[in-house]
Amino acid sequence: MTIPDAPRYDVAILGAGIAGSTLAAILARQDLSVLLIDAGVHPRFVVGESTIPHATTTMRVLAERYGVPELAALTTFQDTAEKVTKTCGQKQNFGFVYHEDDQPYDPRRANQVVLASGYRRAESHWFRQDIDSYVYHLAVRYGATARMGTRIADIEVDPERGAVLRSAGGETFTAEYLVDATGFRSVLAERFGLREQPTRARTHSRSLFTHMIGVEPFDDVAPVDYNPPTPWHNGTLHHVFDGGWLWVIPFDNNDSSLNPLCSVGLTLTGDAVFDDRPDPEQEFRAFLERFPAIGRQFREATAVRPWVSTGRLQYSATGTVGDRFCLTAQSAGAIDALFSRGLANSFQTVNALAWRIMAAKRTGDWSAAAFAGLDTLQQRMFDAHDDLAYTSYVGFRDYALWDAVIRVWHTYSFYNDAALEHSLSRYFSTQDDEVFRTLERADSALAVTVRELLTFARETCEAVDRGELKPADAADAIIARINRDQFFPDYLPHGNPEFKYVDISQDHAMRFMQWTRSGAPRWISEAFA
Repeated sequence: MTIPDAPRYDVAILGAGIAGSTLAAILARQDLSVLLIDAGVHPRFVVGESTIPHATTTMRVLAERYGVPELAALTTFQDTAEKVTKTCGQKQNFGFVYHEDDQPYDPRRANQVVLASGYRRAESHWFRQDIDSYVYHLAVRYGATARMGTRIADIEVDPERGAVLRSAGGETFTAEYLVDATGFRSVLAERFGLREQPTRARTHSRSLFTHMIGVEPFDDVAPVDYNPPTPWHNGTLHHVFDGGWLWVIPFDNNDSSLNPLCSVGLTLTGDAVFDDRPDPEQEFRAFLERFPAIGRQFREATAVRPWVSTGRLQYSATGTVGDRFCLTAQSAGAIDALFSRGLANSFQTVNALAWRIMAAKRTGDWSAAAFAGLDTLQQRMFDAHDDLAYTSYVGFRDYALWDAVIRVWHTYSFYNDAALEHSLSRYFSTQDDEVFRTLERADSALAVTVRELLTFARETCEAVDRGELKPADAADAIIARINRDQFFPDYLPHGNPEFKYVDISQDHAMRFMQWTRSGAPRWISEAFA
């Protein structure tokens, strides 16, 4: 490969979405020369709008670890509303309401996990066109060279000399390292034949989605009194049924919002995943006729943009790292919007990639070996998300099983979030970057035990899927496993199916912290020592 006479960058990033722009901002802040290229422009419509504690805590890690304080404004709803945009919604809870065809509604068949006890600490419903633009402009302000509206027509990657990019307009760019954050149609996945065919994902689903105006709060139209700890409308609401789920993500559920819109998406599995799809708006209206209680929310609702209807959502990569390049975030693979893990996985990848790129800049070693561990991390996150989604779709067939799966999801999420928070706290006191590198390896007894619970749940649901185990027996087995391993003290609801809502009060939180020091299994107490 002949390196042309063209400006040379340390890193070229393909894709100026939130993952690519966040990485560009960090690297530019650390005085690397960064080229950020995208065929599109900002602002633009994007889904993946619901944050979770793991995503926002990771964003706080990025802000502190890499000296980009502006990212901290995205870590709570209130800070986002005050410092970034007033177009986002608040998220105080994950809400799940279970529906069955031709069955009366049962208030005992609903679950809610409260995420925040106060307005300021609430998670967010990000209006992505504004959030993504904020991070993109941050990257530019820190010095990244941005080339929007630029389509790359040809790529050459030489393990010894770097990457050469040629645009459709005849421009040439060169870089020491190339990051692909373009998404499903990853140019590097195609260039190097990295797409896993077929994908190993067990989850099998597709979606149709849009933004709407006039969606009524479910609290106002619910057929029974569910009496949740916080209003359904104050969080991300999932209407769950055998065969899929519907998301309702309002941007107008707080006094500061200037945005009347609501994100709405229907995700289907099983026989509904096929290439010859009906018109998405007609399909959505037919679904509402099937579940009239859900339909009440949409009596006056109107889509404000064309519906999007996808094929199968799942795709994966045989490998995500090579000499002088990597696939990151949605380029590496994707599962499903269920449990809103996309943003968290993207930010975790950025967190693991940024320090490796900074080290490569210092040493001049841009080989795949210098980025060892990144592929393992990305593949592990993909498989965990797949296990969570797959077990959920099996669980949707029977409420008792679904209720048990929710407890596995929250246990998995709770301890991963707690470990990340603990590492951040240690970093504040020690400024030792090794705390994050240790956490990234996920080889602690806590990480292994929590992952074993997830594997057990998935294998149990596989037995249900094969017809070898009844859903009720599978539910009992999962609950028994949670209790056997003592994931929580008995005053918390995870091991008791009679309690449907998880709302950990400040008093319970203090008692829990004391339990981790004096009454918890060793693999828990050692993790938070």
